[in-house]
Amino acid sequence: MSKLIKIPGIIDTHVHLRDPGATHKEDFYTGTCAALAGGVTAIIDMPNNPTPTVSLKAITRKKKICAKKSVCDYGLHFGADNKNWLVHPKAAKKTFGIKIFMDQTTGPLLVTDLRILENHFQYWPKTKPIMVHAEDATLAKAIGLAMTYDKWLHVCHLNKETELELVAKAKKKGACITVETCSHYLYLTDKEDKLLWPFSKMRPPLATKKDVQALWKGIELGLIDTIATDHAPHTIQEKKSSEAPCGVPGLETSLSLMLNAVNQRKLSLKKLINLMSVNPGKLFNIKQKNSWVEVNINKSWKVDNKKLFTKCGWSLFDGWKLKGKVVKVFIRGKKVFEDGEVLVKKGFGKEL
Repeated sequence: MSKLIKIPGIIDTHVHLRDPGATHKEDFYTGTCAALAGGVTAIIDMPNNPTPTVSLKAITRKKKICAKKSVCDYGLHFGADNKNWLVHPKAAKKTFGIKIFMDQTTGPLLVTDLRILENHFQYWPKTKPIMVHAEDATLAKAIGLAMTYDKWLHVCHLNKETELELVAKAKKKGACITVETCSHYLYLTDKEDKLLWPFSKMRPPLATKKDVQALWKGIELGLIDTIATDHAPHTIQEKKSSEAPCGVPGLETSLSLMLNAVNQRKLSLKKLINLMSVNPGKLFNIKQKNSWVEVNINKSWKVDNKKLFTKCGWSLFDGWKLKGKVVKVFIRGKKVFEDGEVLVKKGFGKEL
């Protein structure tokens, strides 16, 4: 039986739309089309393109590209490099947060020198998040820096029980920390990693079944604040190469994966809405006006690579049968997506 429900537009605060510099993988048009197909009405793009967002000029350039191509609403994060901390006050006014890559991943940005990290933590305004890619011991370093400089730390794509324990301990000591995980970390383990490799190559890598269980428990206990996609597309050819890059697409499947979890009674619909819309909006000060998604909570459908909007053309969940499907999407009161069709042209999206 069909059951249509209306939920707030999904806000994804962690995507890599590859524009500018790697548009053969994705661009702001194909990426935001994929967002609409997944019920996402607003995205915030990460800075680690081949042309990284590490200067005021780069922010301006990327915003112009967004304005021309986007079909959902958008914003940007700033990127930390080894010398740009003096522009933080101005950059913070134009972006939602700063991303510091403290561990190696895809892209040119990596900061490991402690003195440089201290400069970034010192100069970034405390009213906006310092977002970190920091795994294991590096996460402990990030927490220490945040507590030393009394700054807000937002932990991206956390996926291990030990890391969740680190966060919980730091919070008890008064640290200002928020936590993001991703839907693929709630469904896939190192067992599937072996079966899906090299397409499943990502950072952080897929973890154990025990880690997955800890993430669900963290959601239940309120230790995890948001679910994002970390949408990071690469072409099939690139993924099959001997030097396969890290990253997977996720914009078109994340909401349905979590609706599927609602149907499996792993979480409530209210909790899903908080994790994917309400909390991202509150944390990043995003106020969506009259934007919502209509989903058929009872609709079963199969993920099909041939029907995806993302330019990379593949999903780790190809062939999966999920229960819960996006039917219609509205942004600022206008219907922008219905039954698999994008209804607006490039440039409809507005800066958040």
